[in-house]
Amino acid sequence: MLEAYAKRILQARVYEAAVETPISAMPQLSKRFDNNILLKREDLQPVYSFKIRGAYNCMAQLDEAQRAKGVITASAGNHAQGVSMAAKRMGIHATIVMPRITPEIKVAAARARGAKVVLKGDAFNDALLHAQTLMQEHGYTWIPPFDHPDVIAGQGTVAMEILRQHQGPINAVFVPVGGGGLLAGMAAYIKYLRPDIRVIGVEPEDAACLKAALAAGERVTLDQVGVFAEGVAVAQIGEAPFEILRHHVDEVITVNTDEMCAAVKDIFEDTRAVSETSGALSLAGLKKYVQREGAQGRTLIAINSGANLNFDRLQHIAERTELGEQREAIFAVTIPERPGSFKAFCKALGRRMVTEFNYRYADAGQAHIFVGVQVQPGGEDRLEVARRLEAAGYSVEDLTDNELAKLHIRHLGGGRPQEPFSERLYRFEFPERPGALMNFLNHLPGGWNISLFHYRNHGAAYGRVLIGMQVPEADCATLEQRLDEIGYRYWHETDNPAYRLFMS
Repeated sequence: MLEAYAKRILQARVYEAAVETPISAMPQLSKRFDNNILLKREDLQPVYSFKIRGAYNCMAQLDEAQRAKGVITASAGNHAQGVSMAAKRMGIHATIVMPRITPEIKVAAARARGAKVVLKGDAFNDALLHAQTLMQEHGYTWIPPFDHPDVIAGQGTVAMEILRQHQGPINAVFVPVGGGGLLAGMAAYIKYLRPDIRVIGVEPEDAACLKAALAAGERVTLDQVGVFAEGVAVAQIGEAPFEILRHHVDEVITVNTDEMCAAVKDIFEDTRAVSETSGALSLAGLKKYVQREGAQGRTLIAINSGANLNFDRLQHIAERTELGEQREAIFAVTIPERPGSFKAFCKALGRRMVTEFNYRYADAGQAHIFVGVQVQPGGEDRLEVARRLEAAGYSVEDLTDNELAKLHIRHLGGGRPQEPFSERLYRFEFPERPGALMNFLNHLPGGWNISLFHYRNHGAAYGRVLIGMQVPEADCATLEQRLDEIGYRYWHETDNPAYRLFMS
């Protein structure tokens, strides 16, 4: 299998549209982690993503009859641009079906290259099913985003370039995983020529379809897929990629949202490139690997797979970056409600930078403050801050890993009802698009008073809402049954310590 794919990769027709991208050094990150860290710059492709390679190679293999029918594909954005560009160069009509959560920058780019864009559904699988329906109705030729040998071969040329460009030792290559086409092509080529190099896939924790498949020994479909990195938000690994990956990938590392945001910042600081979150995914995995292994003096290469990022998303990424770097910790601290308390609290912190401080008067005895503190990466310094505050007599709750605190409470802290009442708190995620908030409100069950509501648009694919409702104990089961029927992901947060300390 590896030999056959290596030949396909060597013969792939990609450079009629794609370019050979450079490998950039990352001097600051390399010094910080004491390794030689390099970045393969697929963000420099004409469509700002590696996807042009597989799309063009697949379409270059079509015969005249297949081209005459026109082509169709489903995509969360980057593959769409590859197909659009290839179709324009070849004079082929292209139809692209995208989920409605696709960033506008990717939708506009596909349309600008002459493709007909159809927005359908709230996730990639919805778009995929609709595209297949259109294919049956109109006889279009299907161009798969990852599950095809010619697509895999086209993506595999990334590995071919790496081994040619960097002929010295390479200890590991880190590759983002969505449907698996890029990782499969790179693994096939690298393991055929340089089996000593570790090939490591990287997935978001909430979209880890390859990790689930490897654990099960077969392809599985995830019940839910997180879409913060929409470029890799795939529920099931591709069939053709999995046949390669089940034997030839060394491991899969998963990372969280904060770690991806931190990697976006790392790429910018070393290269001045602004990566999309899925583009920075593999670097986040590389950093996690170095910290886990205590690696030093190794040559490690990550793939910056794309730079198609909506500008307004940068604010949210910046907010989460310091947490992803483990350079900021968030605490809820109880202090006495009297003059001089804040000064005494800062004295207990020592010479540390306070990054955020939220407070509102609650009662005459105690105050609960929401505070961000600058810490050193690694986790031990964060524990030391908590120990130091507790030694000074403060009650401390570490909220650094608390999603409710990071998404909502930091913007709401201190608001409390004047009189106690029975309140249930829920955190929701719903597909973000024009009119989405009103659609969410229309689906909320009536009959219970809304006592708290927080929504903030930060340019992400999903909107996030915090909602409190006055619900008698006897109605709780009925309420959650109604919430289940809405079909959006939600979490019951009434017992969350961030809510208990600052809002209830």
